[in-house]
Amino acid sequence: MSNPSLTQHVTALDPGAHVIAAHVLKDVPALALSDGTVALMRDGSLTRLSVHPEAGILVAAGSADRLLTGGDDGRVVAIRADGAMDQVGSAKGGAWIDALALHPDGAVAWSAGRNVVARDAKGRERSFQAPSTARGLVFAPKGYRLGVAHYNGVSLWYPNLETPAEVVGWKGSHIDVTWSPDGRFVVTTMQENALHGWRLQPDRGHMRMSGYPGKVRSVAWSSDGHWLATGGAEAAIVWPFDSKEGPTGKPPRECGVRPARVSRVAFHPKAPVLAMGYEDGCILLVRFTDAAELLVRPAVPGSGITALAWDGRGSRLLFGCGDGQAGLLTLPA
Repeated sequence: MSNPSLTQHVTALDPGAHVIAAHVLKDVPALALSDGTVALMRDGSLTRLSVHPEAGILVAAGSADRLLTGGDDGRVVAIRADGAMDQVGSAKGGAWIDALALHPDGAVAWSAGRNVVARDAKGRERSFQAPSTARGLVFAPKGYRLGVAHYNGVSLWYPNLETPAEVVGWKGSHIDVTWSPDGRFVVTTMQENALHGWRLQPDRGHMRMSGYPGKVRSVAWSSDGHWLATGGAEAAIVWPFDSKEGPTGKPPRECGVRPARVSRVAFHPKAPVLAMGYEDGCILLVRFTDAAELLVRPAVPGSGITALAWDGRGSRLLFGCGDGQAGLLTLPA
């Protein structure tokens, strides 16, 4: 039995290079591409900006009004919806940018190797040496605090204070890091096929989420913070975080079971709806209330989903693929 389809509501886009990240700047869809350009969709067509000339984009992060890109030229560039660009930072010696983070108040952070730099909204910079290569960065949802993922744990650092960073530890290589919307949990993706989490309140307790057949490369929080969706399996694995213990002792939900691994997940910004992109190019939406599934894009061999993002209103879903294809779903009213 096939799923009800939204495919006729998708506008095909052709950015022409591997899509590193998708983001909607105000109302302008933006695609960060591996060839160093950012494609902005205006008036139904793509405008390409040469953001990292003669270099590639490695990482990107977005907020309501800015897309931040980091390249193998060691530069960190902010792009706005009108196409304006400004360099907000750079790595010493042109080292590759490994990770980026954006704070709602305008602060930014980037890492290159062990060196982490946080720049506040007024342009003041502070740096921090992580114990090993800083692979993931995330700002706390409230306050000015940065989580830095590295080997054997996460450093929680206040850039505006002189106090040393607090390390929450767990053996192994921690790749990316995310902070729950209520600030109570920090969760990392690991080099092994697992997640690890810490309850910051009340007890610094550990949470281990394992059993994945592949590496988890994408995570997303629901708008109410009660669920954490993850890729890395032949379904989206969605962990419950609606109690003070988090997912400890509770099974996850499995959404969108298919014969291909989920490569990207993105929760709707307002409704209990999850978008799932697969390594075979398929995209599904699932409603949590009744588990109903809607087809956004059928499988396209060789066109795996590498980027997925909702706009702020939740009326459009932007996606990008490894083969340079992309598309924009506009939900029917």
